[in-house]
Amino acid sequence: MVLDNLGGSLRNALKKIASANKIDKALVDEAVREIQRALLQADVNVKLVMQLSNTIKSRALDEKPAPGMNPREHVINIVYQELINLVGRGADIPLKKQNIMLVGLQGSGKTTTAAKLATFFQRKGLRTAVICADTFRAGAYDQLKALCEKQGIFFYGEKGNTDAPAVARNGLEATKKYDIRIVDTAGRHALEGDLIQEMKDIHAVVNADQKLLVMDAALGQQASEQAKAFNEAVNITGVIITKLDGTAKGGGALSAVAETKTSVAFIGVGETPADLERFEADRFISRMLGMGDIKTLIERAQEVQTEQEVDVESLMRGKFTLKDMYQQMEAMNKLGPLKQIMQMLPMGGLGFELSDKEYQMTKDRLDKYRVVMDSMTAAELDDPKIITASRIKRISQGSGASPDLVRELLKSHQAMQKALKGMRGGMGKMNMKRMMKRFNPGAKT
Repeated sequence: MVLDNLGGSLRNALKKIASANKIDKALVDEAVREIQRALLQADVNVKLVMQLSNTIKSRALDEKPAPGMNPREHVINIVYQELINLVGRGADIPLKKQNIMLVGLQGSGKTTTAAKLATFFQRKGLRTAVICADTFRAGAYDQLKALCEKQGIFFYGEKGNTDAPAVARNGLEATKKYDIRIVDTAGRHALEGDLIQEMKDIHAVVNADQKLLVMDAALGQQASEQAKAFNEAVNITGVIITKLDGTAKGGGALSAVAETKTSVAFIGVGETPADLERFEADRFISRMLGMGDIKTLIERAQEVQTEQEVDVESLMRGKFTLKDMYQQMEAMNKLGPLKQIMQMLPMGGLGFELSDKEYQMTKDRLDKYRVVMDSMTAAELDDPKIITASRIKRISQGSGASPDLVRELLKSHQAMQKALKGMRGGMGKMNMKRMMKRFNPGAKT
């Protein structure tokens, strides 16, 4: 997950609050110290950390809980709100016809982000095209062309033409029928005068509705200097932070951008074309704290085109068949990596956490279950109760799996059925990790 270490440390601090018998100054001070330590390790500016700490302490001890909220929930809610304030509210990029210009230094991931951004809008049902106006970096044309073709996105470029504004102008003419036109521009290793002038010249041609600055999350606190410089040069409308899943400095980059009064529009959370997410602070912080992100999960489900309709709510039904389970496994596979999907579900109690190894073992186990279910009849998938010892033997032989694995699958189905019923009835009471162990006997609880 994005900022795994920071999320884990923050959840540990909140667990102490959630399990406390009473909320007093000593408890708040201890929790705040853990929050401070977590944020500083994520490279958040010391001044910002101290401001946040003082605000949490003051509000936790002076404010009265809202009606219907106990003191523990009140303090956890304060931490949640102040973390949102720390990273900013996010830039609002509308889903409508517009021209988008990407700017940034070389090495920030701008070219791959252009393809990811195009994929994002395409999955929202908008006709999308990408124009390669990066005439400086050798290989930019071929790289972007290959990325776009792989995703079925219209690409325009003029290999060998070094006049970037002319390429942008011709590209706009060739892509008139498209709703979203994304113009990828050249970068340099530093914010040089010729780079700024080229961006201004391209913008004069493109008249971009959105000018998005692409930055590497590894910049940490240094992101503020870059954001200020680009904003002064071309008046950026939003920032895309890339590689947020691969650095411990992501907290510094997010808070640094917010400090410059600019806003994060998207975050890169992986290497696949779908691993670009609209940044909304409440969703981001909620997921990081283990509170889930059902809204994003539903949006992903709506974007995925499958023969079977992806119904996220059926993930939470109290009773479903093996056929339902199979369909949901297929749906989850299309929605994205298992770890990302599970972290979008509210886990309650701030206690759900699996290691990368446990997630991989769980995924491998699910893949084996899918093979076993392919050897079952429609009647068996609809009603697992009819699967007797003789049927288990037949299914085992047909799938190449051991009889024990078939029985394990049936037990896993029963456990998931029970767990999903508990999820629907009360998130806080279910032990999600125990449910995952049903899918992976090697996982620790």
